[in-house]
Amino acid sequence: MIQRMIDIRVDHDESQRKLAKAIGFHQVQIARYEKGVNTPPIEYLIAFCRHYNVSADYILGLPKESAWPRE
Repeated sequence: MIQRMIDIRVDHDESQRKLAKAIGFHQVQIARYEKGVNTPPIEYLIAFCRHYNVSADYILGLPKESAWPRE
């Protein structure tokens, strides 16, 4: 999950500082998430996905077939 988030941020040529400012988190928090020191809260995942227009399923590594409800 974290590596996908790092890859997306880097692919968009954004620093941790720029991302932090855009989504309302501190750069230090983002650095800790990316280093695996802290687990990002759901609010961070949501803000990140909105900022980069990417699905949470993709970030979490869930296959497209995992739609709910299962029959």
